[in-house]
Amino acid sequence: MLSVPLSVLDRSRTRVGESEAETLRATVEVAQQVEELGYKRFWVSEHHGVPGVVGSAPTVLAAAVAARTDQIRVGTGGVMLPNHKPLVVAEQFGVLESLYPGRIDMGLGRSVGFTNGVRRALGVEKDAADDFSTQVQELLGYLAGTSPVHARPDGGLRIPPYILAVGEGAAIAAALGLPVVLAARPDSVELLENYRATFQPSAWAPEPYVILAVTAAVADSTEAARQLLLPEAWATAYSRTRGVFPPLQADVPVELTAREQEYFDNALRGQIYGTAAEVDEALTDLVRRTAADELLITTNTFDRAALLANYSALAKLTG
Repeated sequence: MLSVPLSVLDRSRTRVGESEAETLRATVEVAQQVEELGYKRFWVSEHHGVPGVVGSAPTVLAAAVAARTDQIRVGTGGVMLPNHKPLVVAEQFGVLESLYPGRIDMGLGRSVGFTNGVRRALGVEKDAADDFSTQVQELLGYLAGTSPVHARPDGGLRIPPYILAVGEGAAIAAALGLPVVLAARPDSVELLENYRATFQPSAWAPEPYVILAVTAAVADSTEAARQLLLPEAWATAYSRTRGVFPPLQADVPVELTAREQEYFDNALRGQIYGTAAEVDEALTDLVRRTAADELLITTNTFDRAALLANYSALAKLTG
């Protein structure tokens, strides 16, 4: 049995034959089901101008999720801070925390738009991520009330911040004394060792806290679990070879070009899937090797009934 809590990241992935409004409503419905299964958090993401992803306004979507749930923590995985003014982000989370006290998480990332057109529309350039550490400190100043400008609502709100670690993000989290969210990768152990070794205790976190993001799928057989991951793997291969990220589709083409096959195989590499016993063993080993405090699960598949069955099976691994 897993010894750490599980949470869910939902990217609001569209499906063939489904409207984008239906996708957003489905995200809220998944959150309700995840809450009933006992997950700790439900986070939503930020993507701009991506046809297959409609989670473009995470604080707005988080508000909808929080309004339709009762106890589960709700947050962002994450708000891409270079795309926004820190004061505005502080105000948005202040409103969320005021409406849903004690339930809001503020996950922050440093990515900018994927294309030149999106970056121009957002008013940022590629190098906007270089100022991420300064932006985070400015944002925390508004929340702590130490800035000359006071964000409203202002009531001594305590909104826990998390840094999504891509590139040097883990080092920034350690320097600022903040919890880190890191995707499970071959170099995760080394990155986390450095994060813990250089962590500076802060008012936000007295000690390191690690949330490890991982893709996991459980089914009655190893092959059935693998099948759950194929729609997302094909969408990834499609996007890499055509420049457009498509909605998830039920069936993956039988014949792939050599280039498509390479991207398809790479998309599946490192993901965890299998029977409940197989996934339990793999996740337990991952937690042992990384000393993660929590696992953030993301699973994208076409069939939402199968998705919820997967989340139910994963929840049972925690006892």
